[in-house]
Amino acid sequence: MADKRTSMEVIAASVEEAIESGLADMDLSIDDVDIEYVDEGSKGLFGLGGRQAKIRITRKGAQPKIEAVVEPISPVVKRKPKESAEPVVPKPAKVKPVITEVSPVNKDVKPINNGVEDPVLKTARETVSELLEKMHIHAQVTSTFTESSDDKDQPGILVEVTGEDLSILIGRKTETLNALQYISSLIIGKRLEMWMPLVIDVEGYRARRERQLTQLALRMAEQAIATGRRQTLEPMPANERRIIHMALRDHPQVFTESTGEEPFRKLTIIPRK
Repeated sequence: MADKRTSMEVIAASVEEAIESGLADMDLSIDDVDIEYVDEGSKGLFGLGGRQAKIRITRKGAQPKIEAVVEPISPVVKRKPKESAEPVVPKPAKVKPVITEVSPVNKDVKPINNGVEDPVLKTARETVSELLEKMHIHAQVTSTFTESSDDKDQPGILVEVTGEDLSILIGRKTETLNALQYISSLIIGKRLEMWMPLVIDVEGYRARRERQLTQLALRMAEQAIATGRRQTLEPMPANERRIIHMALRDHPQVFTESTGEEPFRKLTIIPRK
């Protein structure tokens, strides 16, 4: 049944994404609506200091009464209440509660485990904290070890960043977050004199994104099975392609492969014969 809403506001990383999401949510075409560009957003300088795009979509012939605000896969971080001095840290998926080190960015929070810090976690935490300070971003940083996906994989490090108004760290299509992760990985590897798999998350954004990509993988696999034809997804970064690969690696009826060159490399879901 078609969506009966007459008007809605949509916030997304870009105007194009906001329009696409709003039209899909209202089940209308571009010819059926009027679009008001409330804020066209901005990429900022080197991916920093950018703003989300905001539009208002109104069904043609309807009164512009706003009935919903939609933020598709939005990395916008809402402000937390200031009742407590210590922020609430969301629990990441598949994380061992081995050792958690709290960044000295927040002076009121002390390290756990009686002050004993694992040197690897400490290096990861301090490296990310230093980079955030140089970016003039105030946040709390924690580091934990992650479980390996199988016996052959090396356990990695998950660094979580929490605070207020941290959407600047994510950027359009996670470009800023991926860049921060890449630079941090290089610095940490040099300081430890060994390579360690590193993932940086901001306010649980990657966990939410992983759930969405897993759902997309299963939905496209069903479509590939139903039509008997391969399904090619839009270009996406390597870490997101890996999520889909992992979601379908044991699927009995489809398999996956990546094709093309970065940054336009795509993932294809292929039905088994």
